[in-house]
Amino acid sequence: MGLPALEFSDCYLDSPQFRERLKSHELELDKTNKFIKELIKDGKALVQSLNNMSSAKRKFAESLNEFKFQCIGDAETDDEICIARSLQEFAGVLKNLEDERTRMIENASDVLITPLERFRKEQIGAAKEARKKYDKETEKYCSVLEKHLNLSSKKKESHLLEADTQVDHVRQHFYEVSLEYVFKVQEVQERKMFEFVEPLLAFLQGLFTFYHHGYELAKDFSHFKTELTISIQNTRNRFEGTRSEVECLMKKMKENPDEHKTISPHTMQGYLFVQEKRSFVSTWVKHYCTYQREPKRVTIVLFDQKSGGKVGEEETFILKSCTRRKSDSIEKRFCFDVEAVDRPGVITMQALSEEDRRLWMEAMDGREPVYNLNRDNQSEGTAQLDSIGFNIIKKFIHAVETRGINEQGLYRIAGVSSRVQKLLGLLMDSKTSPEVDVDSAAEWEIKTVTSALKHYLRMLPGPLMTYQFQRSFIKAAKLDNQEARISEIHSIIHRLPEKNRQMLDLLMKHLANVANNHQENLMTVANLGVVFGPTLLRPQEETVAAIMDIKFQNIVVEILIENHEKIFNSVPESAAVQPNLQLNSRRRSAECKPPSCSERPLTLFHTTPTIDKPEKRNRVLNSSAESILTNISVNSISTPQPNLNSLICSDSDLETVVAKQSRPNSLILWSNYATLSAAFLKRLNPKSRSSIPTSPVSLSPTSPRSPSWPMFSAPSSPVPASSTSSDSSPVSPTLRKARALYACKAEHGSELSFIAGTIFDNVHPSREPGWLEGMLEGKTGLIPENYVEFL
Repeated sequence: MGLPALEFSDCYLDSPQFRERLKSHELELDKTNKFIKELIKDGKALVQSLNNMSSAKRKFAESLNEFKFQCIGDAETDDEICIARSLQEFAGVLKNLEDERTRMIENASDVLITPLERFRKEQIGAAKEARKKYDKETEKYCSVLEKHLNLSSKKKESHLLEADTQVDHVRQHFYEVSLEYVFKVQEVQERKMFEFVEPLLAFLQGLFTFYHHGYELAKDFSHFKTELTISIQNTRNRFEGTRSEVECLMKKMKENPDEHKTISPHTMQGYLFVQEKRSFVSTWVKHYCTYQREPKRVTIVLFDQKSGGKVGEEETFILKSCTRRKSDSIEKRFCFDVEAVDRPGVITMQALSEEDRRLWMEAMDGREPVYNLNRDNQSEGTAQLDSIGFNIIKKFIHAVETRGINEQGLYRIAGVSSRVQKLLGLLMDSKTSPEVDVDSAAEWEIKTVTSALKHYLRMLPGPLMTYQFQRSFIKAAKLDNQEARISEIHSIIHRLPEKNRQMLDLLMKHLANVANNHQENLMTVANLGVVFGPTLLRPQEETVAAIMDIKFQNIVVEILIENHEKIFNSVPESAAVQPNLQLNSRRRSAECKPPSCSERPLTLFHTTPTIDKPEKRNRVLNSSAESILTNISVNSISTPQPNLNSLICSDSDLETVVAKQSRPNSLILWSNYATLSAAFLKRLNPKSRSSIPTSPVSLSPTSPRSPSWPMFSAPSSPVPASSTSSDSSPVSPTLRKARALYACKAEHGSELSFIAGTIFDNVHPSREPGWLEGMLEGKTGLIPENYVEFL
């Protein structure tokens, strides 16, 4: 397991767990610093002593072989694995040369000793200085805070306000120093991947020049040397992109930390001073406290940052009540009393500020917590995957492939922002779009066109490869076997929405053409992955861990470019279905695969548009019937269906079908199918109307919706309740009770955790496919549809 990512949001919490993670990074830096010193010492001995060359090389090789890289994150890319393996490869080369005598290595100092010394002094030395500053500011902040909290509430208001201002200033400075220190630590950890290995590679290259007897060995090493050079370059490129992203996130945290707090499983957490009463005296002891609303569980841990981060024993109790402490009843400020169910007496706690006390009070009073759901910071504009969007992208691609396919730095060199915005504005306006000639080299530079293409993809409401499957793609890229990666990504691609897949197919074919001309444009598959990975697979929540996964986003794009013919033009093996597959097998396959945790939605939606006008209502009926009949004709295995225009069902038939769309489970799906099938056949054979059953097929309501059948339930679509209802009345989904068939643990604040047998109230469809929305113990959240049955 690699080093854990250090989140900037944790700098504000300054929790014991954050200090432990920070300490692991510090130990790794100390270990690296010590190793570099040893390596430099061994290198100098190698240069200065020809007589001891063999023993010096053996020691040097042993040092390399013993060191293991620790990467940030839970998985490594192929490039990182290659770099980590490089030290062992170097050691093997040196061991094979231990009996060889050679001439003095004249340039070893320039290519090996100096870069390592520079890295150790400039990078690791800077990290040590930042550490000293951080420890000093921690000591200062904690001292000022304790002094501030010990102020009597009977002091003058002006004195208290001045003290509050001073504490705020010291706290803000401490947070800034903490953020800068975390940024520097992670920067050095990333830099060592290439600045540490690259001098070693240069040193070995010099050795091959001077060794005549090592010629054959150098030939054998050349393949790995090429692979390592590419890996280092790829890692450097990824580092440059990652560093800018992390720096940008740090600046956002400095400007407005409240908008970028991570979503925590705890309702409230932070430091509190707990009053401990002893004979004739009471003391206030600093604890790190967490509170979870559902079980009303409070956990307190004795912890003081100044004492070297020593953690005390954890205490847990169930909250009974929480009462604000009046200022005239106690000399301390910001106090409140807590009563526990499972322990006697009252516990008096002191918050860090009035605002902090208000947040604790709100959380413990049972009010709804404020979850800081991440919002996509990309401009959403009016970009959509409609005919206009496809036409715009096709124009861009045609312009690039006809007049700029060989231009160096294609897609990497950015165009002028004003020109890019102007081009997009003209193309997205239906009035000016026909007049725009993207193929005109005199008017539109290729870098303007390529930047406009990338910017249009970023303007979409969500990434082209969707937030829903983002984690699935990342997990696929982390698989060890290349074939397994391709197979899993192939499968996920065919689960994307149709428009997204079509656009992705169009784009990947184009990027493959670009990569085929890399000898001229210098844009290899790896370079294109670096450019398009963050655009096509951007995460919904912006964290350091997500930024560290950018390298795996790039790998996904590389696989799509290299295997686009197979992925987009063939059905994945796991999704192949025989034409005569029976309904029961469909249900079994769907029931055996509950929604993936990584594909769970991150938000709750509560929008139910209404239909105000008869013409809108008729449009809904017509579009609903047309989409349903289209799905029937697609899924049918029999002879081709007659033209849709000749199958004009009566209004009552269609309204019956469309009205059933508000019913939430798969039983209603089949009811829709059967009812519309009857209406469909009535138009084909009016005489046989009485013989066609219109009742829904009997099917278990727990059956999950299968992607191969039409999805009729769409809570966000305006739907009339019935043919007799008022046109202006809004439609609300039927609220029902449901029972859990299996246990489920929530992976997000918008979901519900429950055990088998739990009863939910007010269950109705959600806008998220495969999910329902219901209420449990007063809390509304998402429930996997195939985990429950309706009562």
